[in-house]
Amino acid sequence: MAELSFFVGVIGNVISVLMFLSPVGTFWRIIKKKSTEEFESFPYVCTWLNSSLWTYYGVIKPGAYLVATVNSFGVVVQSFFLGVFLIYAPSAMKAKTGIMVGILDIGFFATAIVVSQLLLDGETRIGALGFVCAGLNIIMYGSPLSVMKTVIKNRSVEYMPFMLSFFFFLNGGIWTFYAFLLSDWFLAVPNGIGLGLGLAQIAIYGVYRNAKPLPLKTSIRTQQEQDSQTQPLISSSNPEP
Repeated sequence: MAELSFFVGVIGNVISVLMFLSPVGTFWRIIKKKSTEEFESFPYVCTWLNSSLWTYYGVIKPGAYLVATVNSFGVVVQSFFLGVFLIYAPSAMKAKTGIMVGILDIGFFATAIVVSQLLLDGETRIGALGFVCAGLNIIMYGSPLSVMKTVIKNRSVEYMPFMLSFFFFLNGGIWTFYAFLLSDWFLAVPNGIGLGLGLAQIAIYGVYRNAKPLPLKTSIRTQQEQDSQTQPLISSSNPEP
């Protein structure tokens, strides 16, 4: 059983590395266009915090070094992605992302370490941190859904990070299996939910991937409404004698 769990853990590490690297195409596009366009930073903020806390969990829990090593890699990669996002994001999104990074990635993470070190010890510390990590893991897996409003509004998956959702699905599956082998429910529950959320995101992508654009008459009506709204402004600037 120990050999099987180690083998599955190694496979999980490989898939996790691919998951962390899956947004490379998105960020290459951001760098080329020098704009974050309609992309959201929330998935990367969540992944950074999640990776940081799982790294800490892997360090303090005996035998969980595979969890620590792969998530420490995730911290490095997500730091780069967030840096690029902050460079090219418009002012409003840059401020929003900066606030989330400050509150979640710095403030929450530092608080978790201080509280766990000063107020908890032994199995209580591991259990409390595992509970927090499990909750954040679920949020991370669901974070790509933050762009669903844009997907539905535009009937387009252009700004939906499909590869991230796809590797969330694979990652949730392999780590759920690994967790069952170790009887670690802090790993099993969030990753099992992540498996389902990843599958849901892939399904949504499939629905809107080939979605037809809005009917032409709707576009014409929208344009007419916009024209009617701007007409008074034009008239007021050119009053009749």
